[in-house]
Amino acid sequence: MNSKKTPSPRAVNEFLSEAQEFVEALSNVLMDIDTSLRDEEELDPDMVNEAFRCWHTLKGLASTFGAENLAHFAHREESLLDDIRLGRTPLDPSTLDALLSSVDVVVDALNQIHDSGKLTDVVIKSRVPRKASAEAVDSPVEAEEPSVVLDIKKLVSKDILEVLTEFEEHRLVINLEKGRPLYRVRASFSLISIDTELEAIKTALKPLGEIITYLPCDESDNVEKIDIEVLLALKKDLDELNEAASAFAARISTVVQGKMPSAAAAAEKTRLPDEPTAASRKGDDKASLTRPKDDADSIIAEMSGEKALSLRSVSQTVRVDISRLDRLMNSVGELGLVRSSIDRVSEELRTVAGRRDLAIELHRIIRGFERRLAEIREGILEVRMVPVGQMFDRLARVIRKVSRNLGKDIEFIVSGSDTEVDKLIIEELSDPLMHIIRNAIDHGIEVPQDRARLGKPVSGTVALTAYQKGNHVLIEVEDDGAGIDTDRILAASIKSGALTEDQASVMSKRDINNLIFIPGITTAKATTEISGRGVGMDVVKTNISSLGGIVEVQSELGIGTKFTITMPVTLAITPALLVSVADATYAIPLNTVAEAIMLKQKDIFQVMNTETMTLRGQTLPLCRLDDFFNFFRSGSLSPNSRVVVAALGQRRVGLVVDALVGQQDVIIKPLGPSMAKSGCFSGVTDIGDQKLALVLDTVAVIEEFFATTDDSNQYTG
Repeated sequence: MNSKKTPSPRAVNEFLSEAQEFVEALSNVLMDIDTSLRDEEELDPDMVNEAFRCWHTLKGLASTFGAENLAHFAHREESLLDDIRLGRTPLDPSTLDALLSSVDVVVDALNQIHDSGKLTDVVIKSRVPRKASAEAVDSPVEAEEPSVVLDIKKLVSKDILEVLTEFEEHRLVINLEKGRPLYRVRASFSLISIDTELEAIKTALKPLGEIITYLPCDESDNVEKIDIEVLLALKKDLDELNEAASAFAARISTVVQGKMPSAAAAAEKTRLPDEPTAASRKGDDKASLTRPKDDADSIIAEMSGEKALSLRSVSQTVRVDISRLDRLMNSVGELGLVRSSIDRVSEELRTVAGRRDLAIELHRIIRGFERRLAEIREGILEVRMVPVGQMFDRLARVIRKVSRNLGKDIEFIVSGSDTEVDKLIIEELSDPLMHIIRNAIDHGIEVPQDRARLGKPVSGTVALTAYQKGNHVLIEVEDDGAGIDTDRILAASIKSGALTEDQASVMSKRDINNLIFIPGITTAKATTEISGRGVGMDVVKTNISSLGGIVEVQSELGIGTKFTITMPVTLAITPALLVSVADATYAIPLNTVAEAIMLKQKDIFQVMNTETMTLRGQTLPLCRLDDFFNFFRSGSLSPNSRVVVAALGQRRVGLVVDALVGQQDVIIKPLGPSMAKSGCFSGVTDIGDQKLALVLDTVAVIEEFFATTDDSNQYTG
């Protein structure tokens, strides 16, 4: 694998933004713990778990971005919290001081990163010296199994103990030591709504006791339902539990009641000689929460010589849900319609006697409004844009896992990771790219011994490249594997019934390669957990098409395969060409339009039952949209007929329309369930004057046109 690159300023800012969120969450939960200790309340184990998860997540985040010093520090704190939640280290005020001090250490590290713009060489400085309990995490000592665990095995059934994690077993011991009875609360849930129903019963039970664990049962006879059993250590009265359970039609059974035998004795036996008793520790805790005045003064004096810790956040980023940006973009679209209406009124005023000066002033105001509106629209679009490198990093983990499972050595090469795409497209494109890469590793890259025999490097290569081209972003996935065997693809297609032998005999190499996108077509010799079932590549094409993109494949046997995905830069707002067909207005996204030209009847000629024209020496197939929409008119052209040349990848087709209406930025709204099945429209848009226009799904139209045109490969560019 290639080494990590120096993070860009955007990546550093993204790291600071995410890390700041975890720091704030960690600080909040530690302060909640501090409140519980001060009020001498029983500590909620969920709070300790939440602090543990924060450190764990921060460790992974720092490691991903290359801040290794910070990652190592987070690992130490994670280990300490793990010891605390498992009862190996007591959570007393001194330990909490160390934990809170560690938050300050992270804040200081984030300030260093913010000031230097670098994620490496972060200096970690501890503000409060660690005591023995905290330092022990660096060199943990294996302890013998306490006798308490043996008593649990006598009291609690084996089926429960077998499913408990180490933490859950620890919590079980703690509750038994406190003499709390254990109950099984079993309830039946619908598979459709299990998430919300399970959360509801957990919310109802939590005030009554501690939920040790919950697990599914296999005793339900109804295939649409599932029984879940919650193991609860009851703190409240049994009547309250019965009342809560009856609200959910839950059944309650006792696991064990009463104080656990020998628990206290075991605790006394395992206590270290210098460890204080529970009673004395309780008094010491209260005393340590209030620092003597001279101690506080000494701390202030120690800090006077260094830069005081700032409470200001180092991140200047605000995270915004993309649905809010969609609503803002919809408002911008509505303002665009308002601008068009005012512009029309201004033009009408020009024709009214004595109102020309008012029309000129209104026109000037409209121009200023238009400029500001464009700035707002561009600003919203900029917020939605994220680098594709975010997705590439996730794919790198997939490559490592898949290659190890298959025993293949893969070098992953990335270029163009700074290319920006709409956040929505990034998320929707992740799964299709993952399918392509998994197939490339499984089907494409040969095993090391075969590569050596063929004279190839033992390590296979998967290259991921992204770059912008006009209003589109191109993402290429290329491997140096075995390539696509066209003979095997044809044989598999004929065997599945997708092709006849006559059809196969006249297909071009390009069309044969595209057969891999047909459902059920696979050349895998054996089915694996990775691929080989003939599903995935058809989903890849469908998902990419739904985003207004296309996927093309090129391959050379024995050399490798390259997939090229062409996507629009954004889906939020789309410049569109408005056209008229049979007295109706349609919108064609401009990112698929190459040009629009005049069309006369004399320009049209037939090639194999398909209308075509010659455009700059090349044959261009024509698709009359009135016929395509089944309007069945006379077939004669209107005086203003135009050909809109739609281009997607290597394919071009001329869409014949009655007239060009104009150009407009549109926001595409989804169609209803009945219209969504048409396949040739991607949505509907408001074009002003209380008029709607269907938005043409150019990708679907071109695909369907070539699918129904004989020998379509003659018209590819």
